[in-house]
Amino acid sequence: MILVTGGAGFIGSNFVLNWLAHHDEPVINLDVLTYAGNLENLATLKHDARHAFVHGDICDGNLVLQLLRNHKPRAIIHFAAESHVDRSILGPEAFVQTNIMGTFRLLEAARAYLAESDDAIKNSFRFVHVSTDEVYGTLAPDDPAFTETHRIAPNSPYSASKAAADHLVRSYYHTYKMPVVTSNCSNNYGPYQFPEKLIPLIIHNALAGKKLPIYGDGLQVRDWLYVIDHCTAIEAALERGKLGETYNVGGCNEQPNLVVVRTLCEILDQLRPRASGGSYADQMTFVADRPGHDRRYAIDATKIMRDLGWKPAETFATGIRKTVEWYVNNSAWVSNVTSGAYREWVGKQYGGAAPAAPAGGKV
Repeated sequence: MILVTGGAGFIGSNFVLNWLAHHDEPVINLDVLTYAGNLENLATLKHDARHAFVHGDICDGNLVLQLLRNHKPRAIIHFAAESHVDRSILGPEAFVQTNIMGTFRLLEAARAYLAESDDAIKNSFRFVHVSTDEVYGTLAPDDPAFTETHRIAPNSPYSASKAAADHLVRSYYHTYKMPVVTSNCSNNYGPYQFPEKLIPLIIHNALAGKKLPIYGDGLQVRDWLYVIDHCTAIEAALERGKLGETYNVGGCNEQPNLVVVRTLCEILDQLRPRASGGSYADQMTFVADRPGHDRRYAIDATKIMRDLGWKPAETFATGIRKTVEWYVNNSAWVSNVTSGAYREWVGKQYGGAAPAAPAGGKV
C-alpha cells in the first residue's frame, strides 16, 4: 500500500488513476479538498476497493501518524501543495502553512512511525517529495538548463515555500536518515488541471468567447511536461531512486507562452471552429506582467534518464492535442470547477474587471 497526499488535485489524481490502471497495490489518498482538489477527478474509482479516500490536512500530524500506523504503507508520495504563483503573491501565508509546515508535519509523522517500526518496514519505506523547477529561479535565454546542482534561488512566495520544503526533506535525510527521494518537475499539463493555469485557462476562455490574456510580451519560456509522463517519473523515483537524491523531471519541450497559446488556438480551430469562421487567436490580448515573473525555466533531465531509465513518452505536439481533446470532451467537468471558488478568486484578483486570470502561471 502507498499513501498519496494531495491525490484529488491535478497531478495527484492523475498519479492515482495511472497507478491503479497499472498496479493492484492499494492507495490511501489524503486530501484536504481546497478549491483545486476535486473528487470528480476520481469518480471512476468510486467503487474501487483499492482506493481509500481520507478527507484531511497534511498539517494534522496526528492524523498522518494514525494513517501510517493503521495502514502501514510502504511509501508516502507527497504531492499536496499550494501551487499557483499568482495566488501566492496575493496571499503567501497559505503557502507557508501548507508547503512548509505541511511537509514538516508529514516528515515528523513518518519519523515517529519509523522509530516504532521493525527493520523490514524501515528498510523498505520511501518518502517521495514532489517539488518544482521554480526553486531554481530564472534563466537567461542562452543559459544552460537547470541541473540538480543548480543554485536554489526562488523568486516568488510559492517557489520560496517549495524551496524551504525541499531543504527540510534534505535535512531529514542527513540528520535522521529519513529514506527520502526528491523530484523537481517542470510545468505540467493535461487532464483535470484547474483552469487558473495557462493551458486549461486558455481553452476555457476560448470556448467561452472570452479574451485570452497573456502576461507581458508572452515570451516567457517554460519546459512543458505531460502529466502522465510526470507520473511515470515519480514511479521510477519511488522504485529505483537513490535515497537522498534529487531528480529533475522535464518534458524536453521548451515553449514560449505565446507559442503555447497560438498552438491551442490552432487546435481549437480544427476541433471546435468558431461560428463566425474566425480564429480563436483573434481573442488574444496582452496584459501587464505579474510582479517578479521569471523569464525562463528549462530542465536538464539527464540524471533521471540515465540513472532511472525514464524518459517522456509525449512530445509537446502529441501531449497538447490530447489535452485539448480532453477539455473539449469534458465540458461538464470544466463547468463544475469554474463555479464558486474560481469566480471568487478572479473577482478578488482583478476586481471583477477581467474575464479571467492572465495566462502564464506555473503548474
